Amino acid sequence: MQNSSRTEVGDGGACTDTSIGEQYLDPSLDPKFSRLRELLCSSDGWEKSWEEGTIPWDLGKPTPVVVHLVQKQSLPKGRVLVPGCGTGYDVVALAGPDRYAVGLDMSGTAIEKAKELWASSPNSECFSFLNKDFFNWNPAEQFDLMFDYTFFCALEQALRSAWAMKVGEILKPEGELITLIWVITDQKEGPPFKNDVSDYEEVLFPLGFKQIYIEDNELAVNTRKGREKLVRWKRSRNQSNQLSKC
Repeated sequence: MQNSSRTEVGDGGACTDTSIGEQYLDPSLDPKFSRLRELLCSSDGWEKSWEEGTIPWDLGKPTPVVVHLVQKQSLPKGRVLVPGCGTGYDVVALAGPDRYAVGLDMSGTAIEKAKELWASSPNSECFSFLNKDFFNWNPAEQFDLMFDYTFFCALEQALRSAWAMKVGEILKPEGELITLIWVITDQKEGPPFKNDVSDYEEVLFPLGFKQIYIEDNELAVNTRKGREKLVRWKRSRNQSNQLSKC
């Protein structure tokens, strides 16, 4: 973590220790998230969380709905970005001959773990991991798809408009944003912070993004059953045309 005012959580999932995760449907009561917040009070807290293994969002496997979408072959081809990728399970799941996946994380420890974990993967030519800050990163090429799970909900309210602006910059005019939204309405502290579909609408609608698909995530892990929404977004045609002329 490079700035104590910014908090970002990576590769999505429930608590790795399900014996704890099952007890705490409200993340504000989970001692692992409490410890995470303590660490993030210091400027290097994000790095420390990875060093000591306090990563309660990490499933230890790909997010189930990601695997489902890949198997359905319903995702755009081309370049896909996963910000806050952590150990990279979703990056590797999304990668393939028709889709090059880039995993981004501001934690050097997380990126090193991801590279080590997937060094021998049979599709290693189809993905890469970068130790970069999403907000300051300027990729050489735009992306056809971006997947966000536990990244947005880890951002303080003041950073969410900047998140949306960056999404608009890095996606191609016809690119798609997929958000797996962990609905959190009953807590004030974070991360994760209060999070609902309306929070995404508030920052994406002004940039011309529209929902093209929304449903309850029936494949949510047990600790989040009934508390997740899968939403797919694209810019309106007029907005895309304006951007393509810039």
